[in-house]
Amino acid sequence: MQQADVAAARAAHGRALVPAALPAPEELTRPWAAELARRSVLPLTELAPVVARAASALRGAALAERYDPEVPAAAGADLVRSQLHQPSCLEVGMELLGAHLEPAADTAARVRRIAAVLAAFARGFTEATRRHVLVEHEQVTRAALEARRAAEEARRRSDLRLRTVVDSAAVGIVIFEPDGRIVEVNDAVAAMFELPPARLLRMSVTDFVPVDAAPEVWAERPRLLDGSLDRLRVVRPVRRGDDSEVWIDAVVTTLGPAGGGEGLLVAVVTDVTEQLLLQEDLSHQASHDPLTGLPNRSLFFDRLTAAIAAGTSGARPGVCYLDLDGFKVVNDTLGHQAGDRLLQVLAGRLRAALEPGGHLVARMGGDEFVVLVTATADRAELEDVATLALGTVRRPVRVDGRDIVISASVGVVRHDGELGTDELVAAADTTLYSAKRAGRGRFVSYDRERHRDEVARLELSAQMPEALRRDDFVVVYQPLVRLADERTIGVEALVRWQRPDGQLLGPDRFIPLAEETGLVVPLGRRVLDEACRQGRVWADAHPEHPLTVSVNVAARQVTESDLVADVAATLERHDWPPELLQVELTESDLMGSPGRPLATLRALDALGVKIAIDDFGTGYSNLAYLRHLPVHRLKLAGHFLAGSGERDDVILRTLISLASALDLEVTAEAVETREQAVRLREYGCANAQGWYYAPAVVAARVPDLIRDPFLRDL
Repeated sequence: MQQADVAAARAAHGRALVPAALPAPEELTRPWAAELARRSVLPLTELAPVVARAASALRGAALAERYDPEVPAAAGADLVRSQLHQPSCLEVGMELLGAHLEPAADTAARVRRIAAVLAAFARGFTEATRRHVLVEHEQVTRAALEARRAAEEARRRSDLRLRTVVDSAAVGIVIFEPDGRIVEVNDAVAAMFELPPARLLRMSVTDFVPVDAAPEVWAERPRLLDGSLDRLRVVRPVRRGDDSEVWIDAVVTTLGPAGGGEGLLVAVVTDVTEQLLLQEDLSHQASHDPLTGLPNRSLFFDRLTAAIAAGTSGARPGVCYLDLDGFKVVNDTLGHQAGDRLLQVLAGRLRAALEPGGHLVARMGGDEFVVLVTATADRAELEDVATLALGTVRRPVRVDGRDIVISASVGVVRHDGELGTDELVAAADTTLYSAKRAGRGRFVSYDRERHRDEVARLELSAQMPEALRRDDFVVVYQPLVRLADERTIGVEALVRWQRPDGQLLGPDRFIPLAEETGLVVPLGRRVLDEACRQGRVWADAHPEHPLTVSVNVAARQVTESDLVADVAATLERHDWPPELLQVELTESDLMGSPGRPLATLRALDALGVKIAIDDFGTGYSNLAYLRHLPVHRLKLAGHFLAGSGERDDVILRTLISLASALDLEVTAEAVETREQAVRLREYGCANAQGWYYAPAVVAARVPDLIRDPFLRDL
């Protein structure tokens, strides 16, 4: 029992409960003292301080920042020392304490803390009760020894004294012959076994503890009789007269001179059924999720560790890591109660579908579940389990009169004989997110190289906030060239990550991560500010040649920040003309977030800022919707120039013609050859950018681009 307390304490270590909404301590002390007064001969005035001490200690242990299991254990022992050692005293204390602390049990960590406090309190009470029993046992033994040693003429008086002690003991006492025949019992043990004393005296201890069922117990009998063993403790279930089961904790010693051939044995018996059931319940709470009833992370990791240890090359464990797709939408639209109900239904379905196959289904937290397949012959078996799990989740769930249809993504990993427990679960987790990026509603199996790439992505993602704080991101500029006279009319600001190790990362490595984490908002704000600041430097140095500064804007900058306010403040801060600022959005960003982007574009247009659609042709490629948007420029994706066939040429010429008809100024991206530049000029394309002219350069080289866009000395 003590080990369970320690494990629970460790699980709750360092996570203090928040006392918000807890009743006042007096609301626990008053009813507790009143209930104990009904079960004890002590008056309420004497009980009140004892209960107040215990309540204060238990409440303090539950709310402490660092949990000490000995505090609640001492509180349990204190009750026993105050003569409150009946099992019902423990029962009422556990019930009232649990109800008192229930408002604080709002997270799994807090539930485990409360369970740990209750377990330690029960342990302290039980151990103190056992010590109390042993003291009574010693008293009984001493009285019996005195009776045996007394003169024959005082035997009747000693027997009477022994009879009185036995009958008045609060615990069960059984005196029996070495062969097991019962010679004396008290009322407490008769009540415990639901049998009348007269019937017990016609029975044997072997009726309750059979020799074949507990040979290890009876093997110690000779040592008890010859004095080489002081006492023997037995904890086991026995059958009562009503055929129910009771768990007993019995301490057996000799009653008579050591080594005496006619010595008797005496057993002091305690009913520990309630304590064991309580410990079992607390242990279950510590290893199972309170919402779904599924095994929790702790139990899952225990089972996975055991499965890895038992695995062979032909039967290795595997994991299917499952995450619900779009579960946050359910919580946000229908409420958390509906979300909890959905989780409960899906947990039940997964258990019903997968546990008959011998698989463990656990909840890892939130909307994440994991399936442990303890022995698989190959990956295909795991993929079959993943397919079954996906189909189980897809079935509609009716919650509060609504049918909710949700999907899941699954990462599938079979142990390779090398991965540890944590590494295996981490691999499953990263594989799961590969499934989400692949389109959701599917499973993806583990691939070592892809996993390494995912780990590298996660490491980059974790390093980005510090890199942003250190200003490790640099802005470079690529010229926008007017095709009519091949003069530089502007620059596009592009961001690079200059890492401390000297490595320069392109935007394809970190911009997707920045968009996922939301860091693209402060990063985009910084690029905008730096580009306009630098534009002012160039304008002051070359007033005769104003440059348009073009800055890319991500969808999250539109939806999660006040982009218009940021732009207006930046223009004012650097005294930059709004007509010389161009913001670029991709088609997918513009069309994928209806509502707010259109309002933002109109507000930017009202400021005088130019708006360009970037990478046109990689998304919807629909010119019709541009008629309704305040868009001024169109940037054709590079793949329109890459095609060399007649059909490709027709498409390119048609796009430029249609855009021009809509009064959209066209810029071609990724121009790499003179032939491409000439062809674009013939088709009416206004501007171009690409390596044919110059790559992206640092700000100090932009004045060179003003003089000549063909920058070759790099």
